Amino acid sequence: MGGTSAEREVSLDSGRNVLEALQARGVDAFSVDGVPALVERVRQGGVDRVFNILHGNKGGGEDGVLQGVLEVLGVPYTGSGVLGSALSMDKIRTKQVWLSCGLPTPRFVRLVNGDDMQAAARSLGLPVFVKPSCEGSSVGAFRIQEEADLAAAQAFAAHYDGELLMEQMIVGDELTVGVLDDGTGPSALPSIRIVPKGEWYDYNAKYMADDTQYLCPGVEDSAEAELQRIALDAFEAVECRGWGRVDVMRDRATGAFYLLEVNTAPGMTSHSLVPKAAAQLGIGFEELCWRVLEGTLAEVAGR
Repeated sequence: MGGTSAEREVSLDSGRNVLEALQARGVDAFSVDGVPALVERVRQGGVDRVFNILHGNKGGGEDGVLQGVLEVLGVPYTGSGVLGSALSMDKIRTKQVWLSCGLPTPRFVRLVNGDDMQAAARSLGLPVFVKPSCEGSSVGAFRIQEEADLAAAQAFAAHYDGELLMEQMIVGDELTVGVLDDGTGPSALPSIRIVPKGEWYDYNAKYMADDTQYLCPGVEDSAEAELQRIALDAFEAVECRGWGRVDVMRDRATGAFYLLEVNTAPGMTSHSLVPKAAAQLGIGFEELCWRVLEGTLAEVAGR
């Protein structure tokens, strides 16, 4: 847990919760802060498997680097492998894969430092979102309703060395679908509709506010089955495994679903969504953590 990404504090919070849950189940678990410290602990011995609750990239644990290290060291770990982790961390490449599979995702433009953001916004049509292609937890995300709003995003882009994604804003309901492997393959948890008190589901609404509403299931009747199917197809299209979360928008005017991104190490804080969805099926937090860890036992058997 922890690490050096922009999502460090969320990871530390998630990690503390997971550690307590595993220890309560009798697991001989201990915490390690970041990838270099983990490598050292593995070399010292005493690490049978890793529950990865690092978030983000560049020192986080969702971009394939940690997964590659553990593959080389021969240590089983929770969640997606190298390809699934690296690919889903990159929102632009994820969307390109989805489009090639015929899966729905909002129109977008790839931006690098120096690109004309105003022209890109005009090509998509306002409103749009601008966000880093390889960050999570709404880090560096900007909601652009009119051209004057671009100034803040342009100032951020001037000091950001990675790619940015400008994405058509879908006006409607924000939904998420947790995914958990039940031993026979990934299955979808009940969807959740997120209703923030403010205009959108930003960092504060995700991790700080107590007035965000979470409605589960997020949609009704046959739409729930369709949403779960699309989410599972999206999860598997980018080679994800074990557990995760797929974020989706539903257009208010048409009812159509649009895929946003996949999270391969979702938050496990008091505000987090996968535990809320699992609870709807009677899976408590301790049991959820155990089931995620349990996937590493099968990995050991296959080695």
